[in-house]
Amino acid sequence: MEYVWASLLILGLFLSQVLQLFSMPANWGALALVTLWKVLYPESMAWSFVITMAVIAAVAEGLEFFLQAHYAGRYGASTLGNIGGIVGAIAGAIFGMPFFLGLGALIGALAGAYLGCLVVELTRKTREQAFTAAKGAFFGKALGFTVKTSIGAFIVILSIPKIWP
Repeated sequence: MEYVWASLLILGLFLSQVLQLFSMPANWGALALVTLWKVLYPESMAWSFVITMAVIAAVAEGLEFFLQAHYAGRYGASTLGNIGGIVGAIAGAIFGMPFFLGLGALIGALAGAYLGCLVVELTRKTREQAFTAAKGAFFGKALGFTVKTSIGAFIVILSIPKIWP
C-alpha cells in the first residue's frame, strides 16, 4: 500500500508544479506534500531535508522578486518604478487568473510588471526611459518566473527518492 501512496504523492508533486503557470505558490505546495509524507512516514527522511527544501523554496521566492527588481533597475527603473513593477505583477496575476483557463495569471503577471513600472516611470522620466525601464521589469519577471519554476523542479526531483519506498 505504501507504493500506492508514494505514487500518488509523487504525482501530486508533479501536479503542484503546474501551479507555477497560474502564479500560485507551487513550491510551497510541493513542500507541504513533502512535509505530509515526513509526518506519515517519519523514517523516510530527516527533518533537515524538509527544512532544506523550505530554505530552497524561500530562496526561489526571493530570487523571483530580486531578478525582477534587478533587471528593472539595470534598464533604468527607479526604486518606485521597481515597486510599481512588483505591485503590478501581483495585481496582474490576480486579475488575469480568470482568463485562458487560469493561464491569464502568468500573462497578467508579466504585463502587470511592465505596466506597473511604466506607469510609475512615466511620471518621473522621459517616455523612452520609462519604456526601457518597463521592458527591464518585464524581462526580470520572466527570468524570475523561469528560475523559480526551475527550482521547483529541483525540489521535486530531490524529493522523489526520499518518498519512493
